[in-house]
Amino acid sequence: MPLLSTFLLAFSMSCDAFAAALCKGAAIRRPSLKDALRIGLIFGVIEAITPMIGWLIGRSLAVYVEQWDHWIAFALLLLLGLHMIHEGLSKDEEDEDCSTPQSLPRLMLTGLSTSIDAMAVGAGLAFAGVNIITTALAIGTATFVMATTGVMLGGVLGKMVGKRAEIIGGLVLIGIGTTIMLEHTGYLG
Repeated sequence: MPLLSTFLLAFSMSCDAFAAALCKGAAIRRPSLKDALRIGLIFGVIEAITPMIGWLIGRSLAVYVEQWDHWIAFALLLLLGLHMIHEGLSKDEEDEDCSTPQSLPRLMLTGLSTSIDAMAVGAGLAFAGVNIITTALAIGTATFVMATTGVMLGGVLGKMVGKRAEIIGGLVLIGIGTTIMLEHTGYLG
């Protein structure tokens, strides 16, 4: 996968963690750098692990769906992108309660809930033949940076920016999925 695509994928995968981190930062009100780094690290590690799990699942199925792999990658990324856009456009009533405690189990659960899409992306990437270690590290690093930044900005910006970040992330996923499909069908490059 080209470097730009890896960067864009990492960015889009970190958008939902950024939105959740904004919420956590708003709940803390005046987060310290230590709070932000802790939350960023938890989110980043989980977000780096889940695409590798998805990739392993996808690789185990690859021999059965080899001729359709690019379509599967496209469909997964399209559906995830549409889901992120829908979440970004949905009403705040469905959002996580920002006033919940910031305990380690709660943060891990939040991190896992924002990284389920990364597991599905990992499964789709297994069909695209990418280096999952590099991609997972990029996703984890981007998530660490975005979540840490999100916590620090949370008290100031709140959830307003989080919704827009999810929409942008969804659009990027759809673009990457479309690129994979077009490259494998011969319409690109």
